[in-house]
Amino acid sequence: MRKITEFRSGKLAVAVTALLALAGGFVGISAAAASQPQAQPNTAVTGETYIIGTDTTFAPFEYRKDGELTGIDMDLIRDIAKNQGFTVEIKSLGFDAALQALQSNQVDGVIAGMSITDERKLIFDFSDPYFDSGVQMAVAEDNTKITGYADLAGETVVAKRGSEGETFANSIKDEYGFTVKALADSATMYDDVKAGNSVAVFDDYPVLAYGISQNNGLKSVTEKEQGSSYGFAVNKGQNPELLAAFNTGLAELKSNGEYQAILDSYLEQPAPVAASGFFGLLSDSLPALMKGLGLTLLATALSIVIALVLGVLFGFFKVSESRVLRGIASVYVSIFRGTPLLVQAFFFYFGLPQLTGQSIDVLTAGVLTLSLNAGAYMTEIVRGGIQSVDPGQTEAGRSLGLGYVTTMRRVVLPQAVKIMTPSFINQFVMTLKDTSLLAVIGFAELTYQGQQIYAANFRTGETLLIVAALYFIVINLLTMLSNKLDKRFNK
Repeated sequence: MRKITEFRSGKLAVAVTALLALAGGFVGISAAAASQPQAQPNTAVTGETYIIGTDTTFAPFEYRKDGELTGIDMDLIRDIAKNQGFTVEIKSLGFDAALQALQSNQVDGVIAGMSITDERKLIFDFSDPYFDSGVQMAVAEDNTKITGYADLAGETVVAKRGSEGETFANSIKDEYGFTVKALADSATMYDDVKAGNSVAVFDDYPVLAYGISQNNGLKSVTEKEQGSSYGFAVNKGQNPELLAAFNTGLAELKSNGEYQAILDSYLEQPAPVAASGFFGLLSDSLPALMKGLGLTLLATALSIVIALVLGVLFGFFKVSESRVLRGIASVYVSIFRGTPLLVQAFFFYFGLPQLTGQSIDVLTAGVLTLSLNAGAYMTEIVRGGIQSVDPGQTEAGRSLGLGYVTTMRRVVLPQAVKIMTPSFINQFVMTLKDTSLLAVIGFAELTYQGQQIYAANFRTGETLLIVAALYFIVINLLTMLSNKLDKRFNK
């Protein structure tokens, strides 16, 4: 009996010892696991700075608040960059322009609520999906006739160009008998519906829901349709280290809860815009608008100086006795007067870098566009002014023994300048107004700033009224100054 007891006691001791050893092993493993370093940032991108293109108005993914670019996409890319040890420079260009900037290597990547599609995969490399989207339809708040797709027969609807909403609307338009038109941004689409130009809008459901919560004047009338996922994009075969860092950082944010916190901060019952009167809007908008006005005046001043030099130079070429010089001037004028300013802006900002392999900043591209375009018109002003002077004046100067250059400088030009001045003043005004077209390439001038403001507050009419008033004041002040200078120097 004792032997049995001793045997059992010994067996129990062995078991206890084994259990203690096993427990110690688990403790050791846990301690080792706890001491393991966390996932480290991708060293290939550490310390690097990447230029990231985005949309201008796609709340709640990207929009401006108090003049600063914010939203889900902006928080994600900035937090991922911080997590992975690189920095980002954000360029707010607009969706179409951002994709063109990426293809022309003006930016390193694009994050703009961009749906991952098979067609886009042929051109871009995408990250892991960071948001699963969908599409909804909305109508004006007071519209009681349109309650579903079946009510759209014979009507026109609007969707954002290149978006999931446009794709879905086109997929069902034949079935329900409606027409789809595409516009550039959500705020413009919503205004189109409220104005009655379209009866409904198809948009990504989080964007639509955010706009409705901000009193954009619409209401949703359908359930969410399943859509594609959003992804961060780089050019095909380029910047693989940036793409890998984005994926790693995204996984980190999801695991530590930061990703969900970002989504919740924008998608869970967003606070509506506080109501304010016109003067409240003016007060809130003025800092951003004045910044835009400053850039407008800077681009105008630089462009006018360069255009004036070009106009005088090629204007003299136009009236030269040399056929070669006349031919050069004629080709220059024909090109820049015969093509739209908008096409020229796209060429210099997106096309030229693709041809030369050299990037160009938006101010340089804008000034280049405006100065070459205005210079072509000034060339004709100079030519017309010189040829408007009575040829007898030139003959009289030459008969007095004056050379061609001296005759032009002392006899012809003083008379020609008086003829040219009103046209020059008019061209100055036209160039200032033409700066508004540079908004399409992301130049943050006055019109661009206005677009940013009404995209966030949906008060389009009032915002554009303020923008128009600023243009009117500045243009009239410049015109008055020009007229005074004209009277002083051309008495």
